Amino acid sequence: MSNQNYVTLQPSGDKIPLVGYGTARIPANETEEVVYNAIKAGNRLIDGALLYSNEPEVGRAVRKAIADGIVKREELFIVGKLWNSFHEKEHVKPIFQQTLDNYSLEYIDLYLIHFPMATEFVDPKEGLNFLNAKKEFNLVKAPLQDTWRELEDLVDAGLIRNIGISNFNVQSTLDLLTYARIPPSVLEIEHHPYLQQRRLVNWAQSQGIQVIAYASFGNAVFEKFPPGTEHLENLMKHPVIVSIAKKHKADVGQVLLAWAVNYDVIVIPKTVKIERMKTNLDIHNIKLDDQDLKSIAKLEANARFNDFFENTYGFDFPVFA
Repeated sequence: MSNQNYVTLQPSGDKIPLVGYGTARIPANETEEVVYNAIKAGNRLIDGALLYSNEPEVGRAVRKAIADGIVKREELFIVGKLWNSFHEKEHVKPIFQQTLDNYSLEYIDLYLIHFPMATEFVDPKEGLNFLNAKKEFNLVKAPLQDTWRELEDLVDAGLIRNIGISNFNVQSTLDLLTYARIPPSVLEIEHHPYLQQRRLVNWAQSQGIQVIAYASFGNAVFEKFPPGTEHLENLMKHPVIVSIAKKHKADVGQVLLAWAVNYDVIVIPKTVKIERMKTNLDIHNIKLDDQDLKSIAKLEANARFNDFFENTYGFDFPVFA
């Protein structure tokens, strides 16, 4: 585990905080105030995406925090993501420009391919989804190599400092590494004690790819559950996590975040409560011991909550198989 509160990205050498703030599932009309408060509370990593439909509001919060002297632009680490329907090479740069305009910034610190699947183009004005306007899930033949070259061009132009991937497995990442002129700096994945993905995390880190965890609180952040996962206890109430929290005089959320950070995995928890924003950041003094780590390791259930089943997303696609 790092002694610092950040890890270093390759090949840029940029430092990314180990604890940041996620902007998924925040209503647009609440986003500006919430993200401004998150920055004011001390967050310097802001994880966003076009899919979240609140990029302009995130941008306003960032610019307001800078204007108010709370933070300098170079102290912030801003993340955006390329949605599935824009993988075809002619769409990559225009849709990235939309994100840049939404944020109204001169550059983005990290831009990720959101999922390793290319779906047919849908005008972003018609809304973003996994499905097209006819509620169909249609893949298109858009080679990832072409998509990646467009992103590398944007790095060359100084508009993106780091590029990376999200929801990729080892096979798709390995293929990318065979032709990437600029290798991926980051892999963002679902990661929590019910889905620890230890081998994937270790391998990515061995390749110089840092890992960002989303859904660090597991099933506590989802409303619908794929078949076979409904029986799992809410991770925020699990006796093992509760017991460890009491032992360290911490709350359960802090323990779940500290567990990930122990393995140099970056976390991006979301909360609208200012006090929780502060406690989520205040985890670096929580030192889990070997017994804590062994107890949490036993919670592995290979339970992926962000999976594409008919009952959760309206279509069945084994992207993680």
